[in-house]
Amino acid sequence: MNTTLTCFSLSITDHVAHLVLNRPEAMNTMHPTFWRELDEVLAQLNKSGEARALVVSSTGKHFSAGMALETFGGAITMDDQSPEGRAAIFDLLTDMQATFTRIESLRIPVIMAIQGGCIGGAVDMVTTACVRYATADAFFCIQEINIGMVADVGTLQRLPKLIPLGVVKELAYTGRRLGAQKAQGYGLVNEVFDTPEAMLAAALQCAQEIASKPPVAIWGTKQAVNYARDHSVEDSLRQMGWLQGAIWSNRHVMEAVTAMKQKRAGEFPSLTPLIRFNDLG
Repeated sequence: MNTTLTCFSLSITDHVAHLVLNRPEAMNTMHPTFWRELDEVLAQLNKSGEARALVVSSTGKHFSAGMALETFGGAITMDDQSPEGRAAIFDLLTDMQATFTRIESLRIPVIMAIQGGCIGGAVDMVTTACVRYATADAFFCIQEINIGMVADVGTLQRLPKLIPLGVVKELAYTGRRLGAQKAQGYGLVNEVFDTPEAMLAAALQCAQEIASKPPVAIWGTKQAVNYARDHSVEDSLRQMGWLQGAIWSNRHVMEAVTAMKQKRAGEFPSLTPLIRFNDLG
């Protein structure tokens, strides 16, 4: 990282990245600095190829209380007095949406560890993950309707892919809280834990298991699952053929099978670091 993080802490151990929201005194609310730092962290993780899985956890009583309300009266000004101003709202939201989409499109799987409240923008954020773990006291709330607006950074687009549509509508129209146990029953949460410590341990263990597999096979699997979510079976099968043909490795398969027989960890190359075209020359 080129700068010191103020809203997060980041560590990478044994190819597992751990990103922690670390402003519990502010309930880990989201403001422009939060967005900038998250963008930078995700870009660096995606570029380097060092991490093979990412765990996102938080500190304090709540995972995140969502957007910092003071942001709307200060750093972000929504001009609804002219068509030009309203057009700028579109561009602003597109930029904000792109940050959370970075999580979804990251080259590595992402696991969210959620304690306490996951409110408003935090729901937008966690719906981009591959796996969600929660504590028994966790709850999810589409808070935007309670402050007179429509959730606009991904919740209404991603949540219907994860839980029944009727449940999404109930939550979105009423602003009611969805508790962890019901969230697990609907499929939003993979597992519920008694304590944050147990949840985080399980999240890191899952990430370590992922990191032990061939990174390019994990990459391909994430590509295929995300594509299949948004396309027909026929189209997805065709994409799978192209994808497998592009990344198949006899060496990786042999190493995985040999390591399994010898009861040892497999040795696989990391994803190649990305180079931006404008960084060349």
